[in-house]
Amino acid sequence: MEKKLPNTDRKIIHIDMDAFFASVEQLDKPEFRGKPLAVGGSKERGVVAAASYEARKYGVRSAMPSKTAYQKCPHIIFTPPRFERYKEVSNVIRSIFLEYTDLVEPLSLDEAFLDVTENKKGIPSATLIAKAIRKQIFEKTGLTASAGISINKFLAKIASDYQKPNGITLIGPEKAISFLEKLEVDKFFGVGKVTAKKMHALGIHTGYDLKQWTKEALKVKFGKAGSFYYDIVRGHDYRPVNPNRIRKSLGAENTFDQDLVEIEDMKMALDPILQTVHKRLEKADTFGKTLTLKIKFKDFSQITRSVTQTENIVSSETLKQLTFNLLELVNWENFPEGVRLLGVTCSNFEQDEAEENVKKTGYQLTIDF
Repeated sequence: MEKKLPNTDRKIIHIDMDAFFASVEQLDKPEFRGKPLAVGGSKERGVVAAASYEARKYGVRSAMPSKTAYQKCPHIIFTPPRFERYKEVSNVIRSIFLEYTDLVEPLSLDEAFLDVTENKKGIPSATLIAKAIRKQIFEKTGLTASAGISINKFLAKIASDYQKPNGITLIGPEKAISFLEKLEVDKFFGVGKVTAKKMHALGIHTGYDLKQWTKEALKVKFGKAGSFYYDIVRGHDYRPVNPNRIRKSLGAENTFDQDLVEIEDMKMALDPILQTVHKRLEKADTFGKTLTLKIKFKDFSQITRSVTQTENIVSSETLKQLTFNLLELVNWENFPEGVRLLGVTCSNFEQDEAEENVKKTGYQLTIDF
C-alpha cells in the first residue's frame, strides 16, 4: 500500500473567494448583510446565480430555480447580478496574485490556481504565501477567501473546499494518501451528484472504497472518467498551472432523476440550463456562433445537434430559441424513449476576442454546473 506520493516538489495554491457574487453585493449594500441573499432572477422561471451563506443555511444553492429558492427560504432577497462590478473586484484580487507569481490560472472570476514553487518574493513556505494573499485580499476588498495548499491542482482544490468559508487547509505529501482514503467520494472534485449516487450504489463511499477498484473495472462502470477517478484517488495529477489556457467551448448539462418523455418537459428542464449558460457567457464576456444540444437517452446512448449563426449568439432569447429549434428537429422515432440528460454548449468563439479578454482580465471560461 502506497503511503506517500511521487513528484512532491511542487507548491500549488488554490484560492476560492467565499460566495463571491453575494459577498460583493453584501459589501456594497449594507442592508443585505446578515440576510439570506440570492444573486439572480427572481421571476417565476429565474435561476440562482449565487447564494450568500445565510441563504445556504436554508438549502439555497447556485443553479437552483428561483421558485425552489423561495420555497426553501420565503424571506430570501433577490438582487440582479452586476458582472462589471464583480470583474472590477476580481481584477484587484488578480493583481495580488501577480505580486507573488506569474503562474496564475484563473478558473473564473472568483477562483484561481497559483504555482508558487518559485515565487517573486522568495518565500519558501506556500502556507505563508496563502496566508499573506488572504490577508491582502481582505484588506483591499473587505472580502474573505479560502485557500488550499498541496503538491498538485486536484489536492489543492479539495483542500480549499475543506474548511470553507474563510479557511485554509494544507494537504502535505505525507498526509495526502490517508486524507484521500478517508474522504467521502461526494467531496471529490470532479465527482458530481449523479456519479456519487452511482458510486454509492456500487458500495463506493470513500476514497478507500474507490481505491479497491481496478482502472479497467472503473472504466467499465464510468467510461473514460474511470481512468480519471483511478488516478485522483491516488493523488496523481501532473497538470501544470497554465496562465494562458483558453476554453474552446462553454456549456452546462443536467442529469434528471426521472427520464423525460414529453418535449414540453424537456423545454422546462432546459430553461435553467440555458440561463446558467447565458450567465456564464456574460461572466466571461465572450460569446460564440455555434450552439450544440446534447441529448442522452435512458440506455446511455447520446446524440448531438448543432447550429452555427453568422453572428455571435448574445441574447438569452436567441439562445433559447435556437436550442428549442434543435430539440424539435430531432426525429424521436429513431431513438429510445426517455431522456436522462440534456446539455447545451456554445463554441466557435472569436479567437482574437477570446485572447484579448484573457490578456485584459485573465479570465477563462468555466463549465461547472
